[in-house]
Amino acid sequence: MNVRHLARLAQLSPSAVSLALRGSPKVSAATRKRVRALAEREGYRPDAKVVAMMTHLRRPRAVRQQACFGVISFYDSPRPWETSRHLTRIYEGMRRRADELGYRLEPLWLRAPGMTYRRFRSILDARGIEGLLSFGSPDLDQEFPAELDAHAIVTVGLSIRTPLHRVTSHFYNDTVNVLQRVYQLGYRRPGLVLGRYEEARSGHAHTAAYLGWCEHRLGPGRALPVHLMERVEEKPLLTWLGRERPDVLVFVHLYDQVAELRAVLRRNLVRVPDQLGVAVLSQILAGAGFSGLQQNQPLMGAWAVELLAARITNRDLGIPVNPRIEMVEGEWVEGGSLARGAARSG
Repeated sequence: MNVRHLARLAQLSPSAVSLALRGSPKVSAATRKRVRALAEREGYRPDAKVVAMMTHLRRPRAVRQQACFGVISFYDSPRPWETSRHLTRIYEGMRRRADELGYRLEPLWLRAPGMTYRRFRSILDARGIEGLLSFGSPDLDQEFPAELDAHAIVTVGLSIRTPLHRVTSHFYNDTVNVLQRVYQLGYRRPGLVLGRYEEARSGHAHTAAYLGWCEHRLGPGRALPVHLMERVEEKPLLTWLGRERPDVLVFVHLYDQVAELRAVLRRNLVRVPDQLGVAVLSQILAGAGFSGLQQNQPLMGAWAVELLAARITNRDLGIPVNPRIEMVEGEWVEGGSLARGAARSG
């Protein structure tokens, strides 16, 4: 039983029935009484979640803009997105979607001098902030403070150990998608070069995807040893390339290391893609001159806002018993570093 069905029975428009059920003076008292009696007879019950959301959206925009989400992180700077292109793109995605839904964002610094979690909670309560958008932490073992468990929380990434609702890149699928693309181009000996930081922050998804894909697609024992490194170091990288002889390099690292990879290959006269194909997975790739996947940060930010709005509507506050994780796949960037249609021998 829904409003449309009730409207057919009452021979009224759905909007008129909706107004009658809400007791609006825009319809006559007789109509309100008749619709409510019909609803009672038919066993109609409004969906409380829908009612709460529609009540919010029907408010004047100026009133809705008073509702805000706190934007927090465990970084040592008050607005870490101002010094990181990656986080800037996430924040802009959050801001645009929040504005569309009638919320504003209020940055709040968890680690301000003299700040305690108890005091921070009192600030949130005084400002009527129920929802928190977290940018995570540089510490992968960070726990979320129990003092803030009265609020709805959504975090970005995997850095906070506490089970929370979160939005993150789909690291596993991104790696598989790149491997599948290079395979379709004819490459048969992919090698994975991986930053240690990226490996940790992905929950080891890149190595799991690479080893599993190679086992399934290429056969047992065909995966090359994964080359892990902190930064692009010329000699170890060239030694690995000479020993393992990959026909395509799958490079996963922070975006500031992508330019260093290009410099190393150029200095050593490695012709890309004629001699070696290169596919990169990084936070930002556009304009780097490599083909691959870059993270879709604007969508991650938008989804974080949507998930937080839904948690508040559902009164899902505090540390969740069953956290919801939404994963965003990367966007393909064409950079001319992969050969098209060239058959490769295994």
